[in-house]
Amino acid sequence: MTVAVPPPDTVRILGERLAAGAAENDRTGAFPHRHIAALHEAGLLALTVPQRLGGGGAGLARAAQTVGAIGTGDPAAALVLAMTLLQHGLIHREGTPWPRALADAVGREAVARGALINALRVEPDLGTPARGGLPATIAHRDGAGWRITGRKIYSTGAPGLAYGLVFARTDEPEPRVGNWLVPFDAPGLRIEESWDHLGLRASGSHDVVFEDVAVPGDHAVDLRPPEGWRRPDPLQQAWSCTLLAALYDGVARAAQAWFVHFLNTRAPGSLGAPLASLPRFHEAVGENERLFSVNARLVASLATETDGGHPPAPQEAGFVKLTVTENAIQAVQRVSELVGNAALSRKNPLERHLRDVLCARIHWPQGDAVRSAAGRAALGA
Repeated sequence: MTVAVPPPDTVRILGERLAAGAAENDRTGAFPHRHIAALHEAGLLALTVPQRLGGGGAGLARAAQTVGAIGTGDPAAALVLAMTLLQHGLIHREGTPWPRALADAVGREAVARGALINALRVEPDLGTPARGGLPATIAHRDGAGWRITGRKIYSTGAPGLAYGLVFARTDEPEPRVGNWLVPFDAPGLRIEESWDHLGLRASGSHDVVFEDVAVPGDHAVDLRPPEGWRRPDPLQQAWSCTLLAALYDGVARAAQAWFVHFLNTRAPGSLGAPLASLPRFHEAVGENERLFSVNARLVASLATETDGGHPPAPQEAGFVKLTVTENAIQAVQRVSELVGNAALSRKNPLERHLRDVLCARIHWPQGDAVRSAAGRAALGA
């Protein structure tokens, strides 16, 4: 079986088609199983799986374009898609610590059945490990294999995942820290439906609990001394920042499209013409278009450099993610302020776009971390 990569226009149309279901899933908080199935049918879940495994063989630029297009219709599904594309963009690269046979098996499952994978890193006490500290999740040696015990929170896509890449530490006298590939049908793994947030409500980012979950020895795919995790991986940072930037830019573009339609169809009696005829709205729409143009160039530049084998320093990728997402937030907030009460009415999609785009500030790397790291470097601290 080989994935046929759909052209960009087909992906754009699919994103538009998912919008109606996204609104309903947002209201109920239901995981978008049907939308994920539609992404699989379109070949998108295996987009970044190598062609030798039957995948699309796409790089970061095409992945970002796809996530952005799906994000205009269903940001929750687009986030789940982004996490899977990210992992396949990393585990099949040259120099990966993954056993080739294991990475190939995961890739083939994405092609055949749309198997989702995501990294599970955040914990109740630790928070995000990117800010330092050892995970409380423990991997204990059991003969040739391992047993995993712990809890992960904010596990995006949990109801649909086939695999979790679990960040844990060993219980050895000198602990190692790393990632274990855990199948989600393993005995002892359970999902606690804890996700009830303001935005991206359908992303299924629930708690995942591991109670003495057995995994094979070769599923410990990247173990290092704790200090080996202190510096971010430029490739991982580039993929993550690019895809998140594209996702939230897509949300803002959906808000802009709704705003343009609103201005062209809303004609107050006192004006006798559509709101689109007023100069102040010309300026507002134009300012958002400026932000989108800057976003497109930033995302394309970061993706092109990365696909060319030259991912920038993690700090540069963080700048792109921060700038693009803040531009997206600014664009949606501008639209909301100008529309007025209708912007916050739940019968219109704009209030959902506003809630969703604000989630950009929560995704790592967060603004304070990006600025602080850059400041320390500039000051030689």
